[in-house]
Amino acid sequence: MTYLIIAFRVISIMALFLFLILKTGRRKLGELPVYDFLSVLVIGSVIGADIAETDIPHMPTLFAVTLIIVLQFLVSKLLINNKKIARKITFGPTIIIQKGQFIKANMERLKYPVENVLMALREKDIFDLNEVEYAIIEGTGNISVLKKSQFLPLTPADMQLTTDAKGLAIPLIIDGQVHDRNLEQLKRDKAWLTSQLSQGGIQDFSEVFYADYCQGGRLYVSKILQTEKDDFNL
Repeated sequence: MTYLIIAFRVISIMALFLFLILKTGRRKLGELPVYDFLSVLVIGSVIGADIAETDIPHMPTLFAVTLIIVLQFLVSKLLINNKKIARKITFGPTIIIQKGQFIKANMERLKYPVENVLMALREKDIFDLNEVEYAIIEGTGNISVLKKSQFLPLTPADMQLTTDAKGLAIPLIIDGQVHDRNLEQLKRDKAWLTSQLSQGGIQDFSEVFYADYCQGGRLYVSKILQTEKDDFNL
């Protein structure tokens, strides 16, 4: 009976949690603002106690989860509409390197040591500080970097070249199953798809593990391998 109670609590809490998140907006995990991060911690503590201690009444837990998420939603709306309050209770973007020079006062205010800056720059494939024009610590704690112009990669725009838009790659076949709806959106049919695959020696959709079509006109096809390959040590 205890396990049934735990299962019911897990299912009901996750269903409520999913519903509320869909209604209040999505966030990218790992890049949460401060208040959102605190909300996740509190919700985790409340849910953990409810699941572990079956003697605790369940309805107060559902109410607590709902209240926390509603408060998080209201605070998010407040931060959007009131920039003064947002600057007080959140970490806004802060420049720590300007025109190639560290801003020590900002780094001390954020408690962000030089070692952390160097590590974050290396993660962005920057090993020479002479390449950095600006570095900004975002509210999520991540670092954004603008390289000096002479270290930026050359683009077609720099060479005054015009390029065609690539468009999105649209899945057509996944594990042998054709996505008819995507074919319809492309104004194509299975006869066209069969013709395209036959040019590559593929006679049946079941031979295809994955296939997509880029609006630029490229068809990508990956067949289902019938024999195992040796693993690479990476």
